[in-house]
Amino acid sequence: MPVTLVAHPMSVAESCLQRNAWICPEYVRTRQDLLLDALGNHVYVTVAAVALGFVVAMPLALLARRSRLLEGLVVGAATILYTIPSLALFILLLGVTGLSQTTVIIGLAIYSLAILLRNILTGLQEVPADAVDAADGMGLTPLRRLWSVELPLAVPTIVAGIRIATVSTVALATVGSLIGYGALGNFIFQGLSSSFRAEVLTATVLVVALALVLDGLLLLAQKLLTPWSRGRAAA
Repeated sequence: MPVTLVAHPMSVAESCLQRNAWICPEYVRTRQDLLLDALGNHVYVTVAAVALGFVVAMPLALLARRSRLLEGLVVGAATILYTIPSLALFILLLGVTGLSQTTVIIGLAIYSLAILLRNILTGLQEVPADAVDAADGMGLTPLRRLWSVELPLAVPTIVAGIRIATVSTVALATVGSLIGYGALGNFIFQGLSSSFRAEVLTATVLVVALALVLDGLLLLAQKLLTPWSRGRAAA
């Protein structure tokens, strides 16, 4: 008498990995160490790139505000750099910094430079003239006036630029996967090439969440640095 084998329901149930589902807790659980390492690396690359861009943008903004000619030259040069395609920029940098994470950080810093430069320059130009005149009347040196009067008043505009640069850098950092240093971007491109849905969606969600968290922290920092703006808004 032939024996019919009946599979147990649990044995035929496919996991979300086997079904190649978009949402797969099993994928997150089994790859959490790799995902956390990539997330930490993504944070490092983003913060380092924006910090480097800010360090370069600040003196350039101070130079650019000296005259319309200098402003046009500096802002124009930063804008031209911003238009260079990421792949071409990385290839150009490879000849100097080699195949390394430094190449990605410098490339991202160049992209953040145009955003930061414009906002720092705008923030300083929007400082009320009467505040500058009052500082001059008190006998402050240009450096003291910049530090004590102009920069504090320009903080909201400058931080707004840092927020934009940070969010855009979080997204652009994924492009670093072109040379193997894209952090979470490596997961996205690997998932796309292998049609691994959970890998693509999980890494994408982490990138978006990271951008929102960093933007929220910068907004909080702005409120702490400009307590007078809260009172003004309440009035």
